[in-house]
Amino acid sequence: MAEVKNNLNKGVELKGAKKEDIMSPWKIVRHRLRRNKLAMAGLYILLFMIVVSVFGPIVQKYVFGITMEKIDLYNISAPPSLKHPLGTDEVGRDILTRLMYGGRISLTVGIVAVSISVVIGSIIGGISGYYGGVVDGIIMRFVDIFMCFPFFPLLLMLAAVLSDYKVDPKYRIYFVMVIIGILSWTGLARIVRGQILSLREQEFMQAAEALGLRDRRKIFRHLLPNTFASIIVSATLGIGSAILSESALSYLGLGVTPPYPSWGQMVQVATDYYVMKYEYWKWIPPGVCIFLTVMAINLFGDGLRDALDPKLKR
Repeated sequence: MAEVKNNLNKGVELKGAKKEDIMSPWKIVRHRLRRNKLAMAGLYILLFMIVVSVFGPIVQKYVFGITMEKIDLYNISAPPSLKHPLGTDEVGRDILTRLMYGGRISLTVGIVAVSISVVIGSIIGGISGYYGGVVDGIIMRFVDIFMCFPFFPLLLMLAAVLSDYKVDPKYRIYFVMVIIGILSWTGLARIVRGQILSLREQEFMQAAEALGLRDRRKIFRHLLPNTFASIIVSATLGIGSAILSESALSYLGLGVTPPYPSWGQMVQVATDYYVMKYEYWKWIPPGVCIFLTVMAINLFGDGLRDALDPKLKR
């Protein structure tokens, strides 16, 4: 009877418990994220941009016979029409198709650059936070010095070096990704370091110490996985910053160069007053794509940060 009574009491407790209290941590995150309408709207916009950028050029090529390089000599700088829904540029190329290809490049630059910064920032922050003391002091002073360099002027300088050496446009894209990634890891390193300074004093690390595990295993198998929530949020928001950095570089002619398009490079035509005033179809669509994508990433990143906050109870 006592066992049956205990089971009944447990059933009453579960029945009265909140839904979040009986779910796994990742299900709780997903549940909170779904309740955040702005975050979900940002996610849907971002997925739409990715799908259109990846599959749009394929549809244009095999269904309509339009490619990134195809020139329509009878429709040079033509406004939007049924044949060219977003018009054509100064040499007769379809802007919609180039916008899709540009989305591929801009999104890829953002994802790859953030991946590089996450790897560098996580490793350096993990080592600094785990060892502490002199090692932490030396690494953090190096990070402070690195952060003293102005990001955008340094980015412009390195991009100008690529222009001086006349790097092939095909490979220049990869150099831009690497440069942005290498220059944007410091913030994440400080976040990871701060969390690991706290995590290394907890009971599970004392158990790892008692088992005689190697430092590398402690850092990469036990400490860094516990910082994944912060890393994911930082990476999500970093993609938007990387896209803006690439767009700014390409707008100034120091990023992705022709014949390969990017959204920033396509907006560059707005430097001409006549184009800006009378040929709006050349620069407004890529500008809208940059705005929507970065806004969607920021909305989703903010929602993800709230969903991953263990102190948040709503």
